[in-house]
Amino acid sequence: MNFLEERILRDGVVKEGNVLKVDSFLNHQMDVKLFDQMGEEYAKRFAGKPINKILTIEASGIGIASVVALHFGVPVVFAKKSKSINLDGEMYTAEVESFTHKTINHVIVSKKFLGPDDHVLIIDDFLANGCALQGLIQIVQAAGGTVEGIGIAIEKGFQAGGRMIRNLGYQLESLAIVEGMDASTGEIHFREQS
Repeated sequence: MNFLEERILRDGVVKEGNVLKVDSFLNHQMDVKLFDQMGEEYAKRFAGKPINKILTIEASGIGIASVVALHFGVPVVFAKKSKSINLDGEMYTAEVESFTHKTINHVIVSKKFLGPDDHVLIIDDFLANGCALQGLIQIVQAAGGTVEGIGIAIEKGFQAGGRMIRNLGYQLESLAIVEGMDASTGEIHFREQS
């Protein structure tokens, strides 16, 4: 069992509807030391890749991506879920459905921050059905960049997203893969990883 799985067992809460609450350390209150361990692990798993940008989606991925970026010495770009008045110029856009929020967002990245010379590591907190990752991959492809890999904190292995992304040929590294959860007992089962 790795450091993230141990933390999930200690502080994660299973809710009805296959929801895993990790807001005390991952996506509301953030444990930056844990994020640093995650960044170190991603640096090992993606060693040798010519990564020059980290890409994530607002909001929960930003904290993790920022600390991961320190380990790679590169900037973070995050896809915004809404257009604001301070965004100008041309944009890449993709439609993304949120499993957690049951909403569809149009995410945007300014063309000045992503281009054909970029070798991108995509980072996010959760992977369920893969819609967010598909949207981020579309944005990198539209920019002419290269997706060098994808790092996920927690993957719901019982949902199709991870299998789908791996079948597309991407190196997907999830630090914890949940195979099953039981809201009545609070039990969480993880996939064995090598």
